[in-house]
Amino acid sequence: MQLWLWTLLGAVVVFTAVAAVVAALGRGSVRAVAPEQEPPVAKPPPAASEPQPLPDVLVDPAVRIEKGRRLLTVFSAGEPVKRYRIALGREPVGDKRREGDLRTPEGEYYVCTRNAESNHHRALGLSYPNDKDADRGLAEGLISKREHRAIHDAMRRLSRPPWKTALGGEIMVHGGGSESDWTEGCIALSDDDAQELFNALPLGTPVTITE
Repeated sequence: MQLWLWTLLGAVVVFTAVAAVVAALGRGSVRAVAPEQEPPVAKPPPAASEPQPLPDVLVDPAVRIEKGRRLLTVFSAGEPVKRYRIALGREPVGDKRREGDLRTPEGEYYVCTRNAESNHHRALGLSYPNDKDADRGLAEGLISKREHRAIHDAMRRLSRPPWKTALGGEIMVHGGGSESDWTEGCIALSDDDAQELFNALPLGTPVTITE
């Protein structure tokens, strides 16, 4: 083969090799300047109960219990000031109907008793059954007219209603833990949370329980 042809083939090979190296370097430089993507930061799970203490003074305190959210909120002067994680009865869905159904009632109640010697640390008794519960119980034949009248009288006096009827009673806000639904219809919190509520909520505090 003539010398000029060898020279031409050699030039083609060198040009091809140089072009490949330049292309590779170009790709590498693009990767070098591209910004690295940081992994998304996971949001921390919500706290079981808000850590800050209740205010020293509550103005017209009130409580709302949301069964579906397992949440108890304390209000002062109409404004929420602290939320607590709660547990419910072992049959948490549905309104309480009668003794032994393991359900937590729904409706408008108030704190009617305070027990510092509860088996579950501290306990605030709620005014179940109320007027509405009594009317239903009478209509369904669960309670007598005398029991019906006694419940209505207790509501007028803001005292403890009869707890030993077929409607059930002794629904408390108490300690013992809030990790799972375990009570017979009461509202349970951690012992520390139950103590804080016991110290802060007086007799007559209105308590609304919703689905």
